[in-house]
Amino acid sequence: MPTAPTHNRYPYSPITERPVYDWPGGKRLAVYIGLNLEWFSFGEGLGAELAPGGPQPDVLNYSWRDYGNRVGVFRLAELFAELKLPVSLLVNAQMVKHAPQAIAAFPNAEIVGHGRSNSERQSDLTEYKEQRLIEEATSAIEQHTGKRPLGWLGPWISQSHATPDLLQEAGYTYLLDWCHDDQPVWMKTRAGRILSLPYPQELNDIPQIVARKREGAEFANMIVDAFDVMLEECAQRPLVMGIALHAYIVGQPHRFKHLARAQAHRGALG
Repeated sequence: MPTAPTHNRYPYSPITERPVYDWPGGKRLAVYIGLNLEWFSFGEGLGAELAPGGPQPDVLNYSWRDYGNRVGVFRLAELFAELKLPVSLLVNAQMVKHAPQAIAAFPNAEIVGHGRSNSERQSDLTEYKEQRLIEEATSAIEQHTGKRPLGWLGPWISQSHATPDLLQEAGYTYLLDWCHDDQPVWMKTRAGRILSLPYPQELNDIPQIVARKREGAEFANMIVDAFDVMLEECAQRPLVMGIALHAYIVGQPHRFKHLARAQAHRGALG
């Protein structure tokens, strides 16, 4: 039987056969919020849709996404500050130019590189152009925050065959594009290794709310249920639970109400 192609980035490893260890402070469940702060080009490029898009300029969907940067993000910032929940910001570099106040609303957040804008994919580029994209995004974020980002999430979860190599060579220590595990996994690169941290595609408001047409209450219930299951399971092994959010989706009032309920539940038990 012919061997199926593989990426050779990491070997198969059952989670039940790995060493058991603790996170700092003797904890076993690490929970993080990955809040995507994204900028979209007007009249061109990619973008999530509330409704089927018409001819460009697609004002309906563009302005729906823009609501997140103008309103929704600040609603979320107030909630997370009230609940004292740490946040990782997955930042398009164009946010630095167009909406720096949205970044500033989270003064203690971990900043993760997230490409130049969410109107493009890096997987469509040549290796040279992808390298330039990474360099440009990294430089813009560093100049704005005074700190070079160490983590990366590709816009639209896009990777070329060389992405882990390029990120490691650019000084990144971890990436978030792979959703293959509940623990961090070392990935091989051509010049060393880079850590793959679990990033959710199930507890993610775009796949659930935009793609699968679920609404805020059901998405919040998913967060609560996943937390309860993983909190019990982590007695056996360390786990990472990510929650991926977008301000233009869960920052809407009717969804925000349910997200606040889910986060309060997690805070009360965690």
